[in-house]
Amino acid sequence: MILYIKYMVSLRCKMMVREELKKLNLDYLNIDLGMVEVLGEITPEKWDLLGVNLAKSGLELLDDKRAILIERIKNVIVEMIHYTDEVPKVNYSDYISEKLNHDYTYLSNIFSEVKGITIQHYIIMHKIERVKELLLYDELNLTEIAFMLNYSSVAHLSNQFKKITGLSPSFFKQMKYKRNKNLENI
Repeated sequence: MILYIKYMVSLRCKMMVREELKKLNLDYLNIDLGMVEVLGEITPEKWDLLGVNLAKSGLELLDDKRAILIERIKNVIVEMIHYTDEVPKVNYSDYISEKLNHDYTYLSNIFSEVKGITIQHYIIMHKIERVKELLLYDELNLTEIAFMLNYSSVAHLSNQFKKITGLSPSFFKQMKYKRNKNLENI
């Protein structure tokens, strides 16, 4: 049986879910972002208890098919952008469609209807968050970040960054140094 869990987007979330399953003596095969493959069926009592315990950690056990699909789309995007060393070189639409085994138009329509933004915009927002993270780590320059996240050019990345954040990538990076300098003077 596969369980879908909303807001399960990090390794810490996976650890919390693993602990809750252990408490309820539920055996599992696999735990991924947003999803757990449990061995056998779960009694309604254990389902309710798992739902309550997960909610205490800010997670939500899903049973609505549309909500499950939306969460799966989000998890594929988060994993693709934040948890891989290099974003896949194929079209995102093909990648998501293949991963979820659904037609992209269908996925896109449901996502837009429920979330109020397009999948493409959701991807852009996550890519910009990843750029911010990489800029703060200060291990890669903007050219390397653009290449890593499959931007066609540094200019394209910079324009998208400014459109989303209101700041240029270089100004964003300078803010980090100014903040660190101010902290040193305390």
